[in-house]
Amino acid sequence: MSAKSLEGSMALMRRCARWVVWGAIPLAVVACGGSEDPEVTAEVASSTMTLELEPEWLPQEASSQVAQPLFHIAPVVLNAPDDADVQDANASAVMSPKRQAVPSEFRALSTRRLTPSKLEEVHMKAAQGISFASPDGGVLPLAGSGVVTTYSVAQVRAAYGFSPLPAVGSKPTGPQAAALGAGQTVYIVNAKHNPNVAAELAAFNQKFGLPTCTTKVLAPSTALPLAAASASTGCELWVAYSSASGAITSTPPAYDAGWATEIALDVQWAHAIAPLARIVLIEAPDASVNNLLAAIRLANAMGPGVVSMSFGAQEGGWTASVDSAFSGAGMTYLAATGDSGATVNWPSVSSNVVAVGGTTLTYSGTGPRSEVSWSGTGGGPSAFIATPSYQKSSLPGVGSVARRTVADVAMNADPATGHYVAVMAPGSSSVQWISAGGTSLSAPMWAGLVAVANASRVQAGKSVLGAAHPLLYGQVGAVPGNYASGFADIRSGSHGACATCSARIGYDQLTGLGTPNGSALVSLLSGASAPVAAPVVTPANINGTVGAALTFTAAVSAPNPVALSLSGAPSGMSIGAAGVVSWPKPVAGTYAVTVVAKDTKTALTGQGVYTVTVVAPTAPVVTSASIAGRPGVPLSFKANVTSANPVTYTLAGAPAGMVVGADGVVSWAQPLVGSYSVTLTAKDSKTGLSGQGTFTVKISAAGPVITAAAMVGVAGKPLSGTISVSSPGATYLSVSIAGVPLGMEFSIAGSTITAKWPSPVTGNYQLLVTVRDSAGLSAQQAVPVTITAK
Repeated sequence: MSAKSLEGSMALMRRCARWVVWGAIPLAVVACGGSEDPEVTAEVASSTMTLELEPEWLPQEASSQVAQPLFHIAPVVLNAPDDADVQDANASAVMSPKRQAVPSEFRALSTRRLTPSKLEEVHMKAAQGISFASPDGGVLPLAGSGVVTTYSVAQVRAAYGFSPLPAVGSKPTGPQAAALGAGQTVYIVNAKHNPNVAAELAAFNQKFGLPTCTTKVLAPSTALPLAAASASTGCELWVAYSSASGAITSTPPAYDAGWATEIALDVQWAHAIAPLARIVLIEAPDASVNNLLAAIRLANAMGPGVVSMSFGAQEGGWTASVDSAFSGAGMTYLAATGDSGATVNWPSVSSNVVAVGGTTLTYSGTGPRSEVSWSGTGGGPSAFIATPSYQKSSLPGVGSVARRTVADVAMNADPATGHYVAVMAPGSSSVQWISAGGTSLSAPMWAGLVAVANASRVQAGKSVLGAAHPLLYGQVGAVPGNYASGFADIRSGSHGACATCSARIGYDQLTGLGTPNGSALVSLLSGASAPVAAPVVTPANINGTVGAALTFTAAVSAPNPVALSLSGAPSGMSIGAAGVVSWPKPVAGTYAVTVVAKDTKTALTGQGVYTVTVVAPTAPVVTSASIAGRPGVPLSFKANVTSANPVTYTLAGAPAGMVVGADGVVSWAQPLVGSYSVTLTAKDSKTGLSGQGTFTVKISAAGPVITAAAMVGVAGKPLSGTISVSSPGATYLSVSIAGVPLGMEFSIAGSTITAKWPSPVTGNYQLLVTVRDSAGLSAQQAVPVTITAK
């Protein structure tokens, strides 16, 4: 058997499921075909038959991958939230968030995967005079202010425009229940075990006036798929321990402080956005990709719902091979993009997974929220996955992505502007409060949002959302009115130094389409028409020059005709019906001009601020220089001129025969021995302002000599040319070449410089060769380079 066929046979064997039967009746069946059914038991006569599944075969690279939880917490143990929301769940919505200083002993700590137990360890060491250096060079967002801002549930819901919570203890109406995710299931997939997850959620619910949740641990004999969640049951928290084969087991995984913190965060904030949804926490035995995939497949087997994944592993060539895990019927998958800046993680990179990035939130309790991209948010183009069709939409920026690019959407993730999370140490009943962040926070909140949208869809007689990308990018993102209604476009912030590492108008890799305008986006995702939208005026920065007429067009998007007006405009500035702003005689200064657009049918208004900066015109700047030549050897050099507009050139004090061309090149066909002071004047063709520079031209019998012929080539075909330099009696020569086109390279052998351009581009270029010798004499020569198309 060949090595290839042997490998194929072994792969097939690894994909086979083995049925092993114990009891009085001997029976053994081997079945192939990739079955992914969970472990089940059934009575056969008086015997028990158990079906066990081996883990699905994975590429070696994937099998060795281990994921990490992606949470951050601010390095401070918070004071407990006050009781404002205990009796009125919406009381804190109009209050400012709490702010608390970070103790000096914690300020050197990284926020990445920080846990309360680590804070306690550092505190004890500090009490003993032992300093602690953080082993993780992770994001340190609190280094500047040393203060952390923490938001309550009501504040987050208000900031993002979700519906208010019902009165504590009341029974919501059908539409109210749908707006809270009733009848839907959110699957929280994590590794390891949190023994206090139910008690932590109960403390969280009590403090913020949220509906309480009944809890249970699923038995291995639980029939799958699960019965559909009931819209009238209320919140349920179910816990399932997943085996390596994706079956429900009775053995909980081992405890891990980091994963326990992640679990608490995910469960509480998915519940905060969808308080009446059923939450099924699936705990994998460890954080290997194998076992996390098994837990995801267990979620698929449990039935339609929303899967939240706040973990990540580095993407690789194996990534696409496991995409089948994200193809369950009626399932929506969401994953955190990570917390290491411009990087790409699995599973968020999967084209079947909604990748959730992060922002830094500012909200005072009144008015709209303000957000910038969080500096730690993950995102960027995949190195392995092709551009999916939904990212080729007409939304600004999306059509330019080269490969699958994350993020798709975003919400608050900065631990410096974090959210309250209740945690407990194992064996303790005392609650500690932390300020949590990371894209681990934004992912479960988005999972809650999708659950709410599914509840609204079901109430309207529609199927659940399932694969969400086509709707997010298409009917919402690519339709201006829907996009402006459903999303806040995050346009500032960066997470690296790459060309695409800064937020911009429309789609970007930091925050994707943006952050949700809660109820409006839920309405769009549930299939409703976009609510009546106010006009949107896109702000911009405008530059002008004193005395030069200034015009620009305001960018206005509106469903109906609008009436336009200006606020804060300087004298003489006006706006026309078409949105053209004009100022015939600008005056120096910086002006904040508000363009107001009023819908002529709905009377709704929108506005945007244009920052207009007008500066005085500047004269051209001519850089003086010293030029050396030899008698009888043609001399040419180009004046270095900086000007905002085209200029004309004149010479003063030039020797006979020296001229300047329209391109600023000074030439002298027959130089004579001597030293000359030549003044070159550059006059701005629009403003009339002039600038001057003095060129000291020294023609001596000795000095550098440049010999070079014009270079002519054809686009795409290698071009080469030589430049010879010499200076009799000199001990060294200094050579510089300016105006070099991209891709041209140089090598030197003796006094000959060889220019090579492997793949020339059509155009006219000019190399400016300057040579200076050890005596301080110099020469300069322009070498034209012409590349034709054929």
